[in-house]
Amino acid sequence: MAAQDQTPIGSGFPAKSTAAEIVRGIDLSGKNVIVTGGYSGIGLETVRALASAGARVTVPARRPDVAAEALAPVAGEIEIAAMDLGDVTSVRKFADDYLGSGRALNILINNAGVMATPFGRVGNGWETQFGTNHLGHMALALKLAPALQAADGARVVALSSTGHVRSDVIWDDPHYTTRPYDKWEAYGQAKSANALFALGVDLLGREVGVRAFSVHPGGIFTPLQRHLSDEEMAALGWKNPDGTIPPAVQAMFKTPEQGASTTVWAATSPQLDGKGGVYCEDCDIARMAGPDSQRWEHAREWIVDDARAERLWAMSEKMLAEA
Repeated sequence: MAAQDQTPIGSGFPAKSTAAEIVRGIDLSGKNVIVTGGYSGIGLETVRALASAGARVTVPARRPDVAAEALAPVAGEIEIAAMDLGDVTSVRKFADDYLGSGRALNILINNAGVMATPFGRVGNGWETQFGTNHLGHMALALKLAPALQAADGARVVALSSTGHVRSDVIWDDPHYTTRPYDKWEAYGQAKSANALFALGVDLLGREVGVRAFSVHPGGIFTPLQRHLSDEEMAALGWKNPDGTIPPAVQAMFKTPEQGASTTVWAATSPQLDGKGGVYCEDCDIARMAGPDSQRWEHAREWIVDDARAERLWAMSEKMLAEA
């Protein structure tokens, strides 16, 4: 089974670099970018950095009015359009409208996501996290493929997470139709799917000028934690029982500006020219996990496996064809 070369390249950027530092000296004038979830948390900082470098950034949003308010202070050329990742019809309409503009798409950043949600279903009966984080984004990328190819050197960046450590794709029951729902296992599955999706894009796209990367942004307190109580976060070690943040977590966690840096590096860095399909963290290609790896670092073998990426692609295409 072929696997990707997860060898760090020594980017020179520290783990806590900011997105603004990553784009310093990079000119994105004339480049078109789409950032899902680009109006809160690390998505907002991703948009801020890319727009500051001259990119024209489109932000599809489930709540366009909220997005407009959040992005109003951000300098640069920014568009907002309606889209709901949990509604494939909405995703396809957004993509069709974008294609209708005749613009190429230089960078697609699949940033939006949900984490540890209560059990629910979206789309065509899909489990919420798998459906929103993976299938919605795949539907978007498939529709936008002509615009990506037209860019003659596009990049796709899928936000995965160290959460992938929790679970490979649950191949026989990804939507929890027969097994008890576990919100963290489901999140892990979705994040593994995000990484395998990026690998799948790269395997198919490298011959037509489209490369793809998955990224772990790092630990960041953002609205992504909205489904977790303080008690749950204390049990995870992210907070003290009184709601304060332990010094060790403060030292490890990143600000949203720092959390956007690996995404922006994967999307823009000339250091990655000619590369793709790899999982990145801390502004570099992540190394493969070994016996000494902590649970919050490095790539597990199931997210860098070509055969798994191809299997997920075929399975997901079938699900989307039925939606």
